[in-house]
Amino acid sequence: MDTVKIGSSDVSRFILGSNSFSGFSGRGREGDLETMHYWTCARIKDALREAESLGINTIIARGNRYMLRVLLEYWDEGGTIQWFGQSCPELGVPERTLDRVAAAGAPACHIHGGYADRLLADGRAEELIPSVEHARKLGLTIGLAGHRPDTFRWAEENLEVDYYMCSYYAGTREPNQEHRRAMTELIQSLSRPAIHYKVMAAGRNEPAEAFEYVARSMRPQDAVCVGIYTKDKPDILREDVELLEQGLAART
Repeated sequence: MDTVKIGSSDVSRFILGSNSFSGFSGRGREGDLETMHYWTCARIKDALREAESLGINTIIARGNRYMLRVLLEYWDEGGTIQWFGQSCPELGVPERTLDRVAAAGAPACHIHGGYADRLLADGRAEELIPSVEHARKLGLTIGLAGHRPDTFRWAEENLEVDYYMCSYYAGTREPNQEHRRAMTELIQSLSRPAIHYKVMAAGRNEPAEAFEYVARSMRPQDAVCVGIYTKDKPDILREDVELLEQGLAART
């Protein structure tokens, strides 16, 4: 699989997402509970092993104790997938997660998109600046996530980050394709690599169309992060990787 350079890391063009591993389904409380029952530590490690077999070398996962524990166990058993962390708003300021992620040896971490969007909406976006500076002191490659184009417009003028996490959709309801268009148009102008995420709208988008759109929208320096749920479709990861590769091949 092709890789892109983010900071000093070689990152597979397809990155494994992990919201469902942490119990976030995008389908309400009932869906969250179902995913928490399903994604045992053993099943998550199976998914990580399959990802590596398909050429995926990176997972994006929250910097909470649960995901750290799973990853430590996986690495202790011989796994090598690299971890790009994500700050956890429930821990408070991003610095708390950044410290944990750096201590675990992860090369990178980004600030949670909902946290960044909310600070911008409240007129407090400058509070992101010391968090980015803290990540630099820790030696982390630092990114910024967001669900709204304005978050990245502000960042382009005010932050020195290494990458962006750009969500195709702003919520968990039926996907707004106009929002997807606006975000992918903005991505073309960004000065940093972008990781495209929420491209499947929590399973609401038709996979072939979604990955064809992603492939058309990705720049050479970009990657895509996709979560999976194997309960009803055991081969979903392999199929998603194939769809992305087909879409990228069709562009050349």
